Amino acid sequence: MSEIKIRKAAATDCTRLLELITELAVYEKAPQEVTVSLEHFVESGFGSSPVWWAFVAEVNNKVEGFALYYIRYSTWKGQRMYLEDILVTEAMRGQKLGQLLFDRLIEEAKEKKLNGIVWQVLEWNQPAINFYKKYKAAFDAEWVNCSITVA
Repeated sequence: MSEIKIRKAAATDCTRLLELITELAVYEKAPQEVTVSLEHFVESGFGSSPVWWAFVAEVNNKVEGFALYYIRYSTWKGQRMYLEDILVTEAMRGQKLGQLLFDRLIEEAKEKKLNGIVWQVLEWNQPAINFYKKYKAAFDAEWVNCSITVA
């Protein structure tokens, strides 16, 4: 029987987290988009002013999934959790790790007195959409994603 543990990520998890982020990027057909360095990633999560936090799903002491979030501010709603990425390795899908991670995010949002969780999902990612529908997620087709790169 597998031992499953959901815990807060530690700086020592960052190498594995970047491996999983790359796995997610491959799944989303954009592996070339992962350009963050390990040093920047570690500093951003565990330096003097962290901007992201994460939970990891360990199975038999190996990280097999993660959920990484940050706090955003909505002028309409106040502080909200923004789920940047959630991933369970392909080999471990169907083992309820995603549900355990998502449920832990909900607990965290309640503990921090945040009023909601927001995220994005690719329109073709039907497995993820189906997963979020189990939580009665609202899907908003009205907003268009925008970004710029500054260097």
